[in-house]
Amino acid sequence: MKKIIVLTGAGISPESGLQTFRDANGLWEGHDIMEVASPIGWENNKNLVLDFYNKRRTQLLTVQPNDGHKLLVNLEQYFDVTIITQNVDDLHERAGSKNILHLHGELLKVRSTKNEQLIYSWRKDLTIGDYCEENNQLRPHIVWFGEEVPMLDKAMELTAKADILIIIGTSMQVYPAASLINFIKPKTPIYFIDPNPSIRENQYPNLKIIAEKASSGVLKVVNELIELKF
Repeated sequence: MKKIIVLTGAGISPESGLQTFRDANGLWEGHDIMEVASPIGWENNKNLVLDFYNKRRTQLLTVQPNDGHKLLVNLEQYFDVTIITQNVDDLHERAGSKNILHLHGELLKVRSTKNEQLIYSWRKDLTIGDYCEENNQLRPHIVWFGEEVPMLDKAMELTAKADILIIIGTSMQVYPAASLINFIKPKTPIYFIDPNPSIRENQYPNLKIIAEKASSGVLKVVNELIELKF
């Protein structure tokens, strides 16, 4: 069975009603990124950081997967599919995809500030005084700017095994995730779905650009792959 790696970014989520921080009205509007998404910001103002992610978590629980998420599930009937996502939402899981690797953490999880192995599911507000079993403050299970990306090595390993690479809704400018395209085998077919593509077809061999939003672009790619069955 052929291996498909799907790399998704924030651009797959707006059709579900989630904003992206790179938009003019994005999630980071009114906030310096380093205030709410860095270890320094956490140390300077924990309440601000917690409030920011509490609002994001509350919003996430009000939205649903869109067709872009749902259509990817169809590929699992014909291919070995793994989704590597930069997104911290759980919309791929709710759509029914089985193999998902979150590069930047998960909004519906929290972890200990002292022991990174203590990770808990979390669907309510997180506040000062919420402790792990070792009596240490909990924090959002999010990879902040300046922190290591613990799942990066696994993502590189998976991408190197890809027979087909599908990239959806990412600017390919956020590193280290953007570097994953460099780990594919030579001549691997690449599908790039984005209404405003940031790369050109002559930049990579076997690259096909679908300049559409996620739902319509994914439909075209899924139908093509299922028809070809490689």
